[in-house]
Amino acid sequence: MSKRDLNITDASRGAAITVRVVPRANRTEVVGLEEDGTIKIRLVTPPVEGDDDGNEELVAFLAELFEVPAGDIEIVAGLAGRRKLVSVLNISVDEVELRVRAVTGD
Repeated sequence: MSKRDLNITDASRGAAITVRVVPRANRTEVVGLEEDGTIKIRLVTPPVEGDDDGNEELVAFLAELFEVPAGDIEIVAGLAGRRKLVSVLNISVDEVELRVRAVTGD
């Protein structure tokens, strides 16, 4: 897989993406793509053990990025880690790719 390939899975009601979050950033933003197609995202929120503020910030950010309600975003795996599998309902794989590429410049 080249860096140009996003790691997106097509689902019957939307798409699933892998993201890696980097906490304690100056602003919340998509940084780019990793070699395996994972989307790297910086979050302002620092990591706090047992707290999911970073997850809430990630969900809100992705909802805005993909223009879907926050309820259509679910962190399926990796709640406590930096690497996460995220489900986005009511959006096509093509639309996810277009939006990610628009902000990364890839």
